[in-house]
Amino acid sequence: MLGFETVVGLLLPSWEELQLSVAAAAFLIVAYWFLTLGDGVDRTLVETSAGAEMDDDEKEMDQSKGDLHSNSAYLIKSLFQVKLLAAKNLRGANLNGTSDPYAIISCGAEKCFSSMVPGSRNPIWREGFNFAVDELPVKIIVTIYGWDIIRRSAVLGSVTIPVEHEGRTGAIWYTLDGASGQVCLHIKTHKLQVDSSRVLDGCSGANTQRKAFADQEPMVFHQKHGPLQTIFNLLSDEIVEHSYSCALERSFLYHGRIYISAWNICFHSNVFSKQIKVTVPFGDIDEIKRSRHAIINPAITVILRVGAGGHGVPPLGNGDGKVRYKFASFWNRNHVLRNLQHAVQKYHTMFEAEKKEREPSTLLDFIKEKQQPALLYFVKEKKMPTLPAHSSSSFRGSESQSNISEEFVAKIEQFQPFIKEEVLTRIYNDVFPCTAEQFFKFVLDDGSTFTNEYHTARKDFNLIVSQWHASSEYNGQVRDVKYRTLCNFPLCPPDIPVTELQHTFLSADKKNLVFETVQQTEGVPFASYFEAHCRWSVETVSESSCTVDITFGAYFKKWCLLQSKIKSAAVDDNKKVYKIRLDAARSYITKSRTSNIASSSAVTQENN
Repeated sequence: MLGFETVVGLLLPSWEELQLSVAAAAFLIVAYWFLTLGDGVDRTLVETSAGAEMDDDEKEMDQSKGDLHSNSAYLIKSLFQVKLLAAKNLRGANLNGTSDPYAIISCGAEKCFSSMVPGSRNPIWREGFNFAVDELPVKIIVTIYGWDIIRRSAVLGSVTIPVEHEGRTGAIWYTLDGASGQVCLHIKTHKLQVDSSRVLDGCSGANTQRKAFADQEPMVFHQKHGPLQTIFNLLSDEIVEHSYSCALERSFLYHGRIYISAWNICFHSNVFSKQIKVTVPFGDIDEIKRSRHAIINPAITVILRVGAGGHGVPPLGNGDGKVRYKFASFWNRNHVLRNLQHAVQKYHTMFEAEKKEREPSTLLDFIKEKQQPALLYFVKEKKMPTLPAHSSSSFRGSESQSNISEEFVAKIEQFQPFIKEEVLTRIYNDVFPCTAEQFFKFVLDDGSTFTNEYHTARKDFNLIVSQWHASSEYNGQVRDVKYRTLCNFPLCPPDIPVTELQHTFLSADKKNLVFETVQQTEGVPFASYFEAHCRWSVETVSESSCTVDITFGAYFKKWCLLQSKIKSAAVDDNKKVYKIRLDAARSYITKSRTSNIASSSAVTQENN
């Protein structure tokens, strides 16, 4: 009997085991419903909730309309909001038959990213995007992509929607031009009198205003290009104020670098040759706060305003309609957070100051349009005094600029150095069969083809050579040379972008030529830490010869562990590179001089 009870006890589960089994079964049922049935939510919920959401949108747009009418200088614009509600029956781009869809909404040159919904063929977004255009009609292009961790995102379908007049469309399903799928949108449009100095909430507001201010008058200086120009194609006067190593949270952490300027937060990553570029204007940021990735990884979350949309890659979604980007893996999260918050505060302070600075010119512009010169002269006589010198130079008034520039020019006694002389080391010295003036004409002049032929022989491509132009910062002329070159280093992509800033100065007697370069690369290890500085000193020694002395060095903008090794390796490698370059220049000069002599002889014979 005792043996029978023992066998039964071994075969039948105990009461505790039954309780554990029931709890585990209940958990699996709930998880299955959440992952499978939850994705198939009745789409009527979208239309049902759309009405309430549109009422809220109407209140928001009416509020913005009232705010805009309270300002002074107006432009008539059409403001419309695209509400991305949902999509259904999308093509499965993943191996398991699902997709990770996100949308890009384009209107003209402006482009906004929605958040990415993981593992769904029937995503629900309920996100809005604001656009401001000068006039109707316009076309809205909505393209649905499937996010891929490593490869390029796959296109799941797109649709082009014309907006021809004001009003609202309601929630409408549009059929995508792909294999299958539909997207549900709500579009509302109305005209507003927009204050020209106001930043509109939305993806086009901050960037449009930044470009408008920069286009008010030409730049009076030439800023060296940095990562903001070479990677993100931002304006030349925008410089990096802070830079930190971090990671962007997506399907996994994409490690890269975040750059903070006076106008934007930029992030760049190149993991497995997948380029990720994010540019978030400060005008689109609603809040920056502490957060965490996992449990032990402190992070920073940048929350964007409603209607702003993402910039560069799909952001993280949220139920309140505000998308966000999360950055993690900082060395010192609190230090970065303080600098970000300070940069946002500085941006808003600068914007308000510039707005007040531009207000006095409104009356003058009105008088100019009415062509009343006598009254215009009177107003100029009574005009406010010139603003102090510490005001931002991005959008100074033309008259105050002329007053400041005269004083500024009078005080300038010497120009800034183009390169760091303390890092230079002599790598080449030889005699060339030409004068310093002829060296510039044959090798460096805008009319010379040497630069194109040299880079073609090196198998470089996408070469862009700007024209020489006078510089107010450096004595002489400057230009930019951009190209992509092949890279055989194992940790680099197959080809990398290179930007070479060039400066030249020819003495008054044309016997001495200085040619300086600052080379910046992207995509190689520690590329953001240093620049390659080089100087060519050309001196005429006779009527048909000159000496060429080349010095080179690696200038480190910040310290790194392998600094000494990188310096020595850079000098050794560039000794070979510049020897090949100068041999090519010698051959080109000889060939050009021979061609010129032959041409002169032919002309002489014809005259005789």
